[in-house]
Amino acid sequence: MTNKSILFAIAATIILPFGKVFGQDKAEFKPSGKVWGYAFGDYYYKTHADSMKRGGMQYSGLKNGSSAFEFRRVYLGYDYNISEKFSTEFLLAYEGQTLSDGATRTVFIKAANIRWKNIVPRNTLVFGQSATPSYPLLTEKLWGYRSIEKTVLDMHKNGNSNDLGVSLLGTLDSAGNFGYNFMVGNGSAAKIENDIYKKFYGDIYAKFCDQKIVIDLYADIEGTQLAPYHKYKKTYKLAVAYVSEKISAGVEAFEQIQHNYVTLTTPPPNTATYTADVLPFGVACFVRGPIRKDKLSFFVRADLFDPDKNFDPENIYSTSGYSGYTAEMLTVAGLDITPVKNVHIMPNIWYSSCKSRVKGAAGRMKSDYDLVPRVTIHYIFK
Repeated sequence: MTNKSILFAIAATIILPFGKVFGQDKAEFKPSGKVWGYAFGDYYYKTHADSMKRGGMQYSGLKNGSSAFEFRRVYLGYDYNISEKFSTEFLLAYEGQTLSDGATRTVFIKAANIRWKNIVPRNTLVFGQSATPSYPLLTEKLWGYRSIEKTVLDMHKNGNSNDLGVSLLGTLDSAGNFGYNFMVGNGSAAKIENDIYKKFYGDIYAKFCDQKIVIDLYADIEGTQLAPYHKYKKTYKLAVAYVSEKISAGVEAFEQIQHNYVTLTTPPPNTATYTADVLPFGVACFVRGPIRKDKLSFFVRADLFDPDKNFDPENIYSTSGYSGYTAEMLTVAGLDITPVKNVHIMPNIWYSSCKSRVKGAAGRMKSDYDLVPRVTIHYIFK
């Protein structure tokens, strides 16, 4: 063997192992999954009841002195990464629904979807039952206390938290300051579809000042009837929030056009009967922040809800279920005690007032309220 051959063999012996280290492919992907979940519920005691049992919120209609230990939500989920590009999500939920006996709790499938990540850069395509763009992906997180109360859009049933369909969500920049979420779904949430119409959702958001200021714009539309006259629902929502470690505050407002959803008769002398639009409107303002970091926080929220901005006390409304006669206001306030991470004990006050818009209403018929002190427990496992 020549001197050159010997030198080459020695060099190869030294260099090749390092070449394998520095030039090797990244570690092989291994499918993996995780179980997660959370629950929240309360002990409540109703100390005052609206005399007319009005309103469409959680404690409306309960008599004075009502009390109970109650779960309002229980989640059990499983997320699984099939590959670097594909993942799945499955979620069972209890959210107050019961079986036909009216007393036994039951669960439903709130999520069952497959996600194609980075189908194009910074975009994910989702097919199946999944969260909608209406409020769970952003504005519910800005509020931060779903365990205390739903967002204003959710509370008055003017939007769906989940739906079965296809959606595309992504960001326009690598920092995630500008993003969007578009979806086409059945519009029936977790229920089986029973018509030919589909619901179209769209949400865009922007974050400024190191993501402390958030602006969110949302809209949706769904047809519900073509004959004998056209009916549809169209929703617009704007949310603006400031979010930081020291203090967070925001406002969320929506308006919904329910086209041709009510039949009314105008007063004399020009009496006429026709279909008209119903215009629900709601606005919610919140403030929350820490008193002692990671141990004690506070939250306050106030809502106003007008079930129909077009309401006229001179008209006669003959549509069954029409709710425009009563305007509502909600206030919740409390403390968030966190003895350990992922466990929250929250004493709070829930106050809802109802104001009648019926001509000639007086006394408690004109205005009354529900008052519910409660202690809320929220715990998370993941």
